Amino acid sequence: MISFLEGELVEALPTQVVISAQGVGYLVHIPLSSYDHLPAIGQRLRLLTHFIVREDAHLLFGFVTVAERDLFRLLVQHVSGVGPKLALAVLSGMSVGQFKAAVVNADVNALSRISGLGKKTAERIVLELKDKVGVAAAWQLAASGQDEQQAKINDAVLALLSLGFKQVEAQRAVREILSSEKLESFNPEELVRRALKRLA
Repeated sequence: MISFLEGELVEALPTQVVISAQGVGYLVHIPLSSYDHLPAIGQRLRLLTHFIVREDAHLLFGFVTVAERDLFRLLVQHVSGVGPKLALAVLSGMSVGQFKAAVVNADVNALSRISGLGKKTAERIVLELKDKVGVAAAWQLAASGQDEQQAKINDAVLALLSLGFKQVEAQRAVREILSSEKLESFNPEELVRRALKRLA
């Protein structure tokens, strides 16, 4: 599994980039949301990645933020009929925050306005992310606007969900860490690391 890629940005298009790292040029597919945050050609770039192996290709997908990668993984791993191409279209069509709000509010119309996403697929996304993964409760606060600390907690829970843990397990692990370890300041990545140790 390739977790991230760091190197020189050689080529940048709205849907893909080429990064030179250790003498190898990596073609990485990206959403428009990541394209907007790319540095100039020739500058160093670090992208979080998700690697997919198919019979006919090995594909690398890149993201500027953890939230984008987590949402991509949730879509491709937990929604039937949604592959990498459609997941990128979702990220290109709306922000992670807008997507969370649309799922929590069952706003099928907003989702179906995304290019390449029909009404049936939008309904499936709402149904499967709400009922099967149990994301709605974790996203409820995200959609209604909460303080920065609560947003970090929600991001950590969402990351654990994207790794395949049940919502109850993820929330309990994060709660236990916050109550027992008395963290004065924390980021979602740190919470996820500590939660994985507890859940292992």
